[in-house]
Amino acid sequence: MELAVRRSVVSAFILGGSLLASSPARSESPELATSLRIPAFTAYVEPDAESLSVSEPDGITGWTDRKEQVVWYGKLNRIGRLNISLCLRLPAQSASELRIIVAKQSLAAVVRGGGSQIVTVDFGGVAISAPGYYRIALEGKSKEGKTFGDPQALLLSGPAAKDAQFNLKPSRGAPSVHLWYPVPNDLRVEWFYNEVTVKTDPLWSYYMACGFRRGYFGIQVNSPTERRIIFSVWDSGQEPVDRRKVAAEDRVQLVAKGEGVFSDSFGNEGTGGHSHLVYPWKTGKTYRFLVSARPTGTQTVYSGYFYFPEKQRWGLIASFRAPKDGGYLHGLYSFNEDFNGANGQQQRLAEFGNQWIKTADGKWLPLTTARFTHTRDGYTDRPDRGAGVTHGRFYLSNGGFVRAPPIRYGDEIHRTASGKLPDDVVLPVSP
Repeated sequence: MELAVRRSVVSAFILGGSLLASSPARSESPELATSLRIPAFTAYVEPDAESLSVSEPDGITGWTDRKEQVVWYGKLNRIGRLNISLCLRLPAQSASELRIIVAKQSLAAVVRGGGSQIVTVDFGGVAISAPGYYRIALEGKSKEGKTFGDPQALLLSGPAAKDAQFNLKPSRGAPSVHLWYPVPNDLRVEWFYNEVTVKTDPLWSYYMACGFRRGYFGIQVNSPTERRIIFSVWDSGQEPVDRRKVAAEDRVQLVAKGEGVFSDSFGNEGTGGHSHLVYPWKTGKTYRFLVSARPTGTQTVYSGYFYFPEKQRWGLIASFRAPKDGGYLHGLYSFNEDFNGANGQQQRLAEFGNQWIKTADGKWLPLTTARFTHTRDGYTDRPDRGAGVTHGRFYLSNGGFVRAPPIRYGDEIHRTASGKLPDDVVLPVSP
C-alpha cells in the first residue's frame, strides 16, 4: 500500500465517435501514488478468463476486444467518495476511451499513449453508500491504435478507500476449503461413504468427496464440455514433483480399473497413481462415493467406487496398491478446490451429506462432526470462504467475493444425524 497526495486531472469523453481530448499523460511516480494501488495482475478477465494474458509484472496485455472487461473485486469497509485512477501502458500516437463501472455508476475518460512511459488516467469518483464487496469493471469503448492499452494498476483513494481489502498478490484463485471428519485413531475403517451435491460449477473446480491419508476421490470441471470423476492415490516417499525420481518400491500400482477409465501417473503435488472417468455429472444432483481400504502385510489396496444413478449400481473407478502402508482409512476429509485461478471470482459451492464409515468388524458409524480449515490465502487475502450446515448437510463455499459465514479456521460444525444408513449400498467386492 502506498500513501501520497493525489493530484486531480481533467477527464474528457468521446464525442461523436472521435477522440477529441484526453486526460494529460502522467509518468507514474511515488508522489502521485494513491491510498491503495491494486496491481493489474490481480484482476480477472470477463467473460472469457483466458482471452488476455495476465501476469506479473506485465499486468494485462493483448486487450483488443471491447467485449472483454478487466475486473477487480474487493471489499470496501467505509462509505463516502471513492476516487479511481488507472495506470497503463499505451503506445505513442495511440488513444483509448475507457470506462469504469462500480456501484452502478459509470465513469469515462480518454487516455493518450505515453510510449515507453506508464501513464495515469483519472476517472474521477463515485459515492459508496454501504460497506461490502464491490466489482470494479474496466471497459474499452473505442481506440485509435491496436489495443486499448496494457493496464498496470488500479489506484483508489478517498474516504471509501480507507481500510479497503483487495488481494494484492499474483494468485487469483479462491482459497481451498476443507471439512475434516474426526475418527478415533484406533478405529479400523474399511469403508468411507459420502454424498456430494454441487450447487455451482465454474470451470476448473474440484469437489472432493472422499479424501483420506493416501488419496482423494471426487468430481471435477475440466472444460466447458468435459467433466470427470477422479480417484488418485499417493506414492510413498517425499518426492513432490517428478514421479520419475520415485523408486519402484515406493510407487503405487494399478490393480484394476472400471470400463472407460483412464489411468496414469501424476506429479507436482506429490506423486502417485491417477485415474479418471469422463462423466457428465450435473449440478443440483446428488452423487454417491465409496472408498475402501484392504490392508495386507505392509501394503494396502485402496479402491474408489461411484454410484451410477442411470444404471442404479456401483461401479469401480480404480484400485491402487499402496506400498509401505498396511493400514486402514485415516485422515478423512472433503474439500472444494479452484485448481486454475483464472476465475477465482466465481463462487464454488457444494453440499456434503450423510457421511458414514464401516469398520472392519462390520459396524456402520455416522460422521456428524467436521472441522473447517482453508489454505493460507484464506486468512487475509481472500476471506470469501466458509462452511456450515444446511438441511442436515455440511456445505463448503470458496470464492465469489461474497460475504462469508461467521466461521474461523479450526472451528467444528455439527450436523444432525440422519439415522439413514446407506443400507441400499451393496458393497462391491474389492479387487
